[in-house]
Amino acid sequence: MTVYGVDAQFSAKWNDVGDFLARVGLGFNETKTYTQIGTITANFGFTSTGGGGAFSYIGIYGWSVNPLHEYYIVENWFGPPPTPGTKVGTITVDGGTYNVFTHTQTNQPAITGGNATFVQFFSVRQTARTCGTISISEHFAQWATMGMQLGNLEEARILVEVGGGGNGTIDFTTATVQVN
Repeated sequence: MTVYGVDAQFSAKWNDVGDFLARVGLGFNETKTYTQIGTITANFGFTSTGGGGAFSYIGIYGWSVNPLHEYYIVENWFGPPPTPGTKVGTITVDGGTYNVFTHTQTNQPAITGGNATFVQFFSVRQTARTCGTISISEHFAQWATMGMQLGNLEEARILVEVGGGGNGTIDFTTATVQVN
């Protein structure tokens, strides 16, 4: 992974990985909810080559604590669209429709250190895109109406994650995460 530029631009490459995760963006101090922080948005644009193996996510990634949740807003992927858990509904944000999933991770590595059991939240865009604006706080608000309430934020970062083999590259030529 190579970070460059003045914002969150980065490039990454992988080869036959078990689970490779690269992310750049904003870190928070775990003392405020997203509504207390402000309106969180991102802009992104990328090019990619190759593949992501058994699973892949390109978009926004983060964690909350109290309660502990790992979350993804998936704008694109390698291969077939991901179905990372139990579908709980659909939402429309930024002109796109997203399938919303939850998945329980049992005794897995967590941002709090060590292993924990926690629920992952996913928005997976039905039609992949390679650039645009992501209204992160709007995803959080719509999840909350579905009973998926995040706690205090630890991070909101632009992400590529691939696993289960594959090799490829990605270059985020546009990558910003901001709070207004």
